[in-house]
Amino acid sequence: MIPDYQSLMRPVLETSARRGEMKVSEAVALIADQLELSDDERSELLPSGKQAVFANRVHWAKTYLKQAGLIRSTRRGYFEITQRGRDVLSTPPAEINTAFLDAFEEFRSFRNRRSDGQEEAGETPVTTSATATQATPDEELRLAHRKINEALSADLLDKVRSVSPAFFEEIIVQLLLAMGYGGTSEDAGRALGQAGDDGVDGVIDQDPLGVDQIYVQAKRYAETNSVGAGAIRDFFGALSLKKAQKGIFVTTSSFSRSAYETARGLGTRIVLIDGPQLARLFVRYGIGCRTEEVLEVKRLDEEFFPE
Repeated sequence: MIPDYQSLMRPVLETSARRGEMKVSEAVALIADQLELSDDERSELLPSGKQAVFANRVHWAKTYLKQAGLIRSTRRGYFEITQRGRDVLSTPPAEINTAFLDAFEEFRSFRNRRSDGQEEAGETPVTTSATATQATPDEELRLAHRKINEALSADLLDKVRSVSPAFFEEIIVQLLLAMGYGGTSEDAGRALGQAGDDGVDGVIDQDPLGVDQIYVQAKRYAETNSVGAGAIRDFFGALSLKKAQKGIFVTTSSFSRSAYETARGLGTRIVLIDGPQLARLFVRYGIGCRTEEVLEVKRLDEEFFPE
């Protein structure tokens, strides 16, 4: 029987401790050998037919371990155990599962990630495992979809933090274009990111004719490096030099309370987008990710049948 993804967390961590940096595909093969899985179990596919069930579960185990800080990505397709991961194995718990990972602040933050403590309109809160057992199939499906998107958002945010500043500025402009800013003009959005840009990283037309423009500041910060009020005031000054009335300040980290208060207090309209909100926008508008599978949920059409 193919183990569930939580049962695979310990083998993933132990294999990484033995082998050091390794490819995800290598970990899949080694753990399959360790568990003595049959050829049929190794090749069994998900309903989409695009990925093996076992490989998918190893991937999820790796994703959750990474969010708890027990392993880290090193380069494309590779990962390695962290010192925290080695510390866990030095005094191993009875089980390494999501309940155990909840002991780590980073993992709790990942599971409860929100922007400003608010949920986006139309989102359903993630239920606890106790509540999930009482959920309808519809609710379970939406909960699973939510969890997949949360994991994807976390991976996207980690990836974006590792790209070059120039590429980061370009993908922010791509996101704004995907959101509908700029109309159809080829030069509707462009990254600046060069000497003499007066503290502005990008500019995008708010309308197809370019009558009004929005300036963008993009800060590629680590999760713990919060943006303060000073950076907002500097951006306000840059907008004043451009004689601009609207600006968007984007960061891969977070904003301090004083930063939000400063943005609200300025006469110029400045929108703040933090890391979690940015990642959700990437997912919604398909920036840095692609659709793997589309599931259709159908219901009985009562009107089709005669009375």
